[in-house]
Amino acid sequence: DGADPMRRDTIFRIASVTKPITAVAAMILVEECVLRLDDPVDALLPELADRQVLKAIDGPVDDTVPANRPMTLRDVMTFRLGYGAIFDQSPFAQALTEAGVAPGAHLPTVAADDYLARLGGLPLAHQPGERWLYNIGSDVLGILIARATGQSLGAFLRERIFDPLGMKDTGFHVPAAKLDRLPVAYWTDFETGEFGEFDPAARSRFAQPPAFESGAGGLVSTADDLLAFGQMMLNNGTYENTRILARPSVELMTMDHLPPEQKAASAAQFFPGFFDNRGWGFGVSVFTERTDLSSVPGRYGWDGGYGTSWYVDPSEGLIGILLTQRVWDGGVEVTVLPDFWTTAYAAIDD
Repeated sequence: DGADPMRRDTIFRIASVTKPITAVAAMILVEECVLRLDDPVDALLPELADRQVLKAIDGPVDDTVPANRPMTLRDVMTFRLGYGAIFDQSPFAQALTEAGVAPGAHLPTVAADDYLARLGGLPLAHQPGERWLYNIGSDVLGILIARATGQSLGAFLRERIFDPLGMKDTGFHVPAAKLDRLPVAYWTDFETGEFGEFDPAARSRFAQPPAFESGAGGLVSTADDLLAFGQMMLNNGTYENTRILARPSVELMTMDHLPPEQKAASAAQFFPGFFDNRGWGFGVSVFTERTDLSSVPGRYGWDGGYGTSWYVDPSEGLIGILLTQRVWDGGVEVTVLPDFWTTAYAAIDD
């Protein structure tokens, strides 16, 4: 609130920095052969079986053709399942909003099964595997993990990632005893232009367990917890003699899975130029070309809409974490975010 300084144990809403954690959870199940990358997801997600696909992404939602193949786990993990954020006023974008499944500043408020049923009531925007669309894949992946394990997503993350890594302050809500460590989140209201509270601390939506544990953006965490997660990834899946993933899994997760033609088509629906120097792995962005101080090829991670950022650079042995609580509104992501990474790499002196 401007009076209390941030501390190492301050608990932040990490938004889309949740995505790499959800992807690691899925890779644990791939290693154990509970899930297989190229298997259809129909058995666990029947709501997404027998899909219809839009003839044109900007066309009527009832003008469709049958999907040419089932959706696979690989499609979900690389955000090529056919669902995702559409930043326009097309009929499909409006249908996502009306169904209550459009990505936005607020997380889904319905239960996971209801969310998936609503999503399944809509056609795919693209054929499975054809094009990258942001965000929804991680929410679908979280539901898939829960159904595959018979546990809630939060329980599985706690058992297989958070407890082994000592991430004691990471979860889908902040317990009452820790609420004094949760700061206010701020934003600039898009309609009024006024700067103010987006999510208060004492009355935070994160003060209660959510109806839907969002694998795309629902976690809270601390700098030290995210550092432990980053150290595990930097160490190729191991942290203080505890193995979370095998090295080949980390390598597969953090490589670029998008061919050039998909990047060109996908960036137009996200942010033009986004894929000029990067690609996408499993839940992470991967830099492919150095165009400034920090865009080192092989550096991977992701950013969050509450003004958060988490990346690992294997070539430098570097883990970078930025935690603010200002919702992206044309401010923090335009100035603070790139300046943070420039400053981090400018500090390298060897």
